[in-house]
Amino acid sequence: MPGRDSGEFPQKTEEVTVRSQADDIPPDCSGIPTPALEEGPFYKPGSPERRNIAEEGSPGEKLTVEGYVFNRNCKPVREAWIDFWQADGTGVYDNTGFNLRGHQYTDEYGRYHLETVRPVEYGPRTAHIHVKVRANDGSPIMTTQLFLPGEKRNIEDWIFDNSLVMSISKTEKGEIATFNFLLNIE
Repeated sequence: MPGRDSGEFPQKTEEVTVRSQADDIPPDCSGIPTPALEEGPFYKPGSPERRNIAEEGSPGEKLTVEGYVFNRNCKPVREAWIDFWQADGTGVYDNTGFNLRGHQYTDEYGRYHLETVRPVEYGPRTAHIHVKVRANDGSPIMTTQLFLPGEKRNIEDWIFDNSLVMSISKTEKGEIATFNFLLNIE
């Protein structure tokens, strides 16, 4: 796997995050593997390692996505590789650079933390975030898409899967979405 950053999770640039011991306990695990979905035409290998994939001036409302990666025994997977890519707040993908594209690794508790912008629908597609997840160098890569709740095009999108809808809450700092991946590995 590519080089690792040395920042403590969650990586913040402007503030210090204070965590309690309870923050290190993963949430309940569903035991149901995350369904795979098609990659789509816009995947670009070689994304930079980073937690904030929205470059300066990216159109769209701020969105944070957080969660865990579990194995089929509901054990958190530390150092799982997660690669994200998505359209911006106007429905456009950056196909020449790496805006709204990036990968990261889960921390020692199997957690990930992504800072991005809220994608919007485009063409026939509802708003979504593409994801590839891999537990380690020897494991298969699971490719899927995450969806936003309440989007009017969810029911019209032929790829939409209700089990891949993120939970979203509004906070003083913006929207926070949560989603836990369960890989079909031991």
